[in-house]
Amino acid sequence: MSQDSRNKKSIAELRREYSQQVLAESEVCDDPIEQFTEWFEQAFSADLLDVNAMNLSTATKQGKPSSRIVLLKGVDENGFRFYTNYGSRKGRELDENPHAALCFYWAPLERQVRIEGNVERLSRSASENYFKQRPRESRLGAWASKQSSQVGSRTELENRFQEIKQRFKDQEIPLPDFWGGFLLRPKRIEFWQGRKSRMHDRICYEKDENEWNIFRLAP
Repeated sequence: MSQDSRNKKSIAELRREYSQQVLAESEVCDDPIEQFTEWFEQAFSADLLDVNAMNLSTATKQGKPSSRIVLLKGVDENGFRFYTNYGSRKGRELDENPHAALCFYWAPLERQVRIEGNVERLSRSASENYFKQRPRESRLGAWASKQSSQVGSRTELENRFQEIKQRFKDQEIPLPDFWGGFLLRPKRIEFWQGRKSRMHDRICYEKDENEWNIFRLAP
């Protein structure tokens, strides 16, 4: 066995201690959106890479799950907003099964936020407002990519992009009918703070009609 092989750890051996901060019930906001905003701003101030990246988990009507990383593009008292091709796998699954989950992981801060709720499409006007803010190349890409469909080659994809680029040359690029936003209205939000000896802090908010119940979960 080589020296390099002996120095490599097995996956089961990979671990580290978490010890930066604590999370107590007495310290969190009464509203989970306010708590999320506070944590998000701290993550942004820490200059973390892709601070708005989140794992989006969806499922078919039969309950077959799938996950991928998408970008959060807005949050307010109504919920969490993101945008995609409605014909993509996630778009199709959200249309047939509106139950979804989000997960943020900010490793340098030893923090995780898990969000569960129901998803609905944003209005076309809301999607248009966001679409107009995107870089021109990104708007062209939205038209060029039939997201989640099979592509014969990279060349085919690039040719499609050039066709779309020529089609909208010197023109405003409109919002495609097949592209737009989703809003996840949260019903449960959990804030996780890493602690020593795997005795992590987990503070959970669960919605009961219009009230948020706050409680601690065992790690």
